[in-house]
Amino acid sequence: MSKDFNAIVAEYGPLLSRVASSYEANQHLQQELLQEISLAVWQSLKAFKGNSSLKTYILRVAHNKAVTHVAYHAKQPFSESYCEIESPHSTNNTSLESQLAEQSKVTLLLKAVRKLPMQSRQIVTMSMEGLGYQEIAEVCGISPVNVGVILNRAKKSLMETINHE
Repeated sequence: MSKDFNAIVAEYGPLLSRVASSYEANQHLQQELLQEISLAVWQSLKAFKGNSSLKTYILRVAHNKAVTHVAYHAKQPFSESYCEIESPHSTNNTSLESQLAEQSKVTLLLKAVRKLPMQSRQIVTMSMEGLGYQEIAEVCGISPVNVGVILNRAKKSLMETINHE
């Protein structure tokens, strides 16, 4: 492995953060999931053989960890100890109104993505990250044609969900 872990985190950290936010709505649990994903990536790097791109490999590890995290927390009783309030993020010097409108769109999309079945959620998230059908198929262990079918159905479902909210 030619890249060290710090370089990998610097390059793929935002990607991993987006994966965590597509699986977990609660900001505190998102951070917990991101830490779990980072640890899983670090632990699995020695097993990377180069059979796929590093990005594809990291996404496979991230999605597997996210699925495990969601399954675990779905079985846990609801706890008031985690606050659901998210802090606003300032990304540039655009007006506050446009920042809030953009954040609202992203929040609506993420909420709709979280409602998808797990496999559809994985495929949509990877597609949003720029992976092609072949790369997504490698991560999910399905054919590229099946990726296309699932992605098209998921997009229709997302549009219906967003248009009704």
